[in-house]
Amino acid sequence: MTHPLFNRRAALGALGSLAAGAALAQGNAPRAVRLGYQKSSTLIAVLRLQGTLEQRLEPLGVKLSWHEFTSGLPLLEALNLDNLDFSADVADTVPVFAQAAGAQLTFVAQEAPSPTAQAIVVRADSPLKSVAELKGKRVAFAKAAGAHYLLIAALDKAGLSFADIEPAYLTPADGRAAFEKGAVDAWVVWDPFLSAAQKQAGARVLADGTGLASYQRYYLASTRFAQARPDVLGVIYAELEKTGRWVKQNPKDAAALLAPFWGLDAAIVEQANGRRSYAVRPVTPQNITEQQKIADAFLAEKLLPRRVNAVDVALFKPQG
Repeated sequence: MTHPLFNRRAALGALGSLAAGAALAQGNAPRAVRLGYQKSSTLIAVLRLQGTLEQRLEPLGVKLSWHEFTSGLPLLEALNLDNLDFSADVADTVPVFAQAAGAQLTFVAQEAPSPTAQAIVVRADSPLKSVAELKGKRVAFAKAAGAHYLLIAALDKAGLSFADIEPAYLTPADGRAAFEKGAVDAWVVWDPFLSAAQKQAGARVLADGTGLASYQRYYLASTRFAQARPDVLGVIYAELEKTGRWVKQNPKDAAALLAPFWGLDAAIVEQANGRRSYAVRPVTPQNITEQQKIADAFLAEKLLPRRVNAVDVALFKPQG
């Protein structure tokens, strides 16, 4: 049965892949890249602001369009439904839901772990001092995001289950509003929203991902597009790798570039970027082992419809 978070058109993915292969053989490979991203897609944001991808893809005769999403789950749903060709980074949890839905996706790249870039926070005046005290409390987070798994892992360590809290599935913007109004007792969120909440709203961290969730972010493409335009994916991969190094080597310049785009002070952006690794690397079976742990945790909480084999995925192999 198709997962309710994804449309049943996922079943057409295999046919789409065959059609793409036929198109490539006829010299009719896709001439456009529909790229989806989130506010937290830092490296893609830098590339967009600098115009780098358009310049690099022009010799390949490819046009680029940009599409913003509130979080990773709707982004991968759009990719699965062939409304996008490439997805900027989503948290490690999101592909697990896509796999459970039978999505035909290819893993293009992975950012190395950034465990402190997401956290469970409470207001400065909250009486809560530990994760164990979340029992019976209302907690906000985006469904299927990395924050969702962090919450499950933190509750488990504290001797609680997901059923012990009242979940409030909210986008980062809605979560921030509910957090500030006191409509929720805690909020689980990632950077740059986390840094903004700390510096602007005085949010206090109950627990971050240290020792609980590595928080590796993935870049994906539809398998149809990956088979038809590996040359385009090679360009995107190379630019992501280069941009990741630039952001870490030039923290103030990167913060100054991103601050107006994100609508945040440069100091907030610099703090957020300091917590992310931005180390872009190929996806291999060896470095996605935590995906199985994530999948099993969601299955145990009856949030996935079936067990998935986390390493049973298509992997893009960059050249060089």
